[in-house]
Amino acid sequence: MMKLLEVIRIDQTSDDTFDSMMEFAKTIGKAPVACKDTPGFIVNRLLIPYMCEAVRMVERGDATPADIDTAMQLGAGYKIGPLALMDFTGVDLGKHIIDGWHKADPTNPVFQPSGLIDKMVREGKFGRKSGHGFYDYSQQKDAEKKKR
Repeated sequence: MMKLLEVIRIDQTSDDTFDSMMEFAKTIGKAPVACKDTPGFIVNRLLIPYMCEAVRMVERGDATPADIDTAMQLGAGYKIGPLALMDFTGVDLGKHIIDGWHKADPTNPVFQPSGLIDKMVREGKFGRKSGHGFYDYSQQKDAEKKKR
């Protein structure tokens, strides 16, 4: 279970309400962080562009998905690389988020849609849940079906 809880404050949020939410988060064992109402709040605002830049590297032929993920795990100390993470959370979900952000702010280069992601979603390559994404999980899915 995620320990983090992003507490979002809008202009109309009173100090009492905000302080109550921060305290409530602690009572349920969460580590609250404050953020204003911005697309993706903190985590996804940083995470989605990070994953999209990894996709752009694949699109340009700069590196393979495996090399990108390995580099970020061993070079940056991340537990999982950006493309394996996108497979885990869902390529289709990543597309949905970036498309929504692009619609809201079409001139922001960070929010530009990806041709590769569009193609993967059209082909049903959603990541782990479909058995294919940047990696092939079909054998893993077959093993899970046999357990049932």
